[in-house]
Amino acid sequence: MTRIGFAPGVYDLFHIGHLNILREARQHCDRLVAGVTTDDLTVRLKGKVPVIPLAERLDIVRSVRYVDEAVVESEVDKLNTWRRVGFHVIFKGDDWRGTPKWEEFERRFAKVGVEVVYFPYTTHTSSTLLSGALKMLSAHEPPEIRSAQLAEPFDQKDRHEQHMGEQQRAVHRKEDVLTPQE
Repeated sequence: MTRIGFAPGVYDLFHIGHLNILREARQHCDRLVAGVTTDDLTVRLKGKVPVIPLAERLDIVRSVRYVDEAVVESEVDKLNTWRRVGFHVIFKGDDWRGTPKWEEFERRFAKVGVEVVYFPYTTHTSSTLLSGALKMLSAHEPPEIRSAQLAEPFDQKDRHEQHMGEQQRAVHRKEDVLTPQE
């Protein structure tokens, strides 16, 4: 029998904690399905909109070599997701262990033969910490600094090169201003 594992999450601002969960989960099952929560569900559960849109988060998670399939998760009740996906084991970070919500899930999953496995939470990084750091940085950044803006996509090569040329000319003008006058 193929043992199917399920790893639900928001997977926003994908980081090493997410990778650790997926890597470890894959070692405990034959097939790993990752459930990526919708923006609406994330707002209901966590009170905040993800930084990365759902379609991009799905694409990122699907691209991780440990994941066999990534599905949209829009259900609060993980048993409804179980009925749809048909997993044998569900994986979660141990920061959820012992919470009333997950103790209830453990009881309900035990009745249908689903094992709940917790993995160590990565304390030094999380999407919440990363999001907070980004907000803090953007709040302290002077608005006139253009170099902090994202570069144009490479598929717009001519515009990207034009923009880079403008930045180079601006740097040279500043150097001219800073060069001692004779």
